[in-house]
Amino acid sequence: MDENYYKQLYDLQAIDFVLVELNLYLDTHPNDPNALQQFNDHSKTRQQLAAQFEMNYGPLMQFGHSYSQNGWKWNSPPWPWQV
Repeated sequence: MDENYYKQLYDLQAIDFVLVELNLYLDTHPNDPNALQQFNDHSKTRQQLAAQFEMNYGPLMQFGHSYSQNGWKWNSPPWPWQV
């Protein structure tokens, strides 16, 4: 895979980490408007990053969570969890 594949996948993993941490924080601080705004902003960014990755390299998730725009690519490794 090209270098951009790994960069986009890294960016997704980084923002997923941020979202998990914010999620945990919000579980104990549900009325923190700043944290909620950060969570929503990062969620929107994650959707954009995932859409761009999927447009370039195929779906990230199955079972209807990812739209398959450029044909069926589940049989074309490497899969995101293999890199």
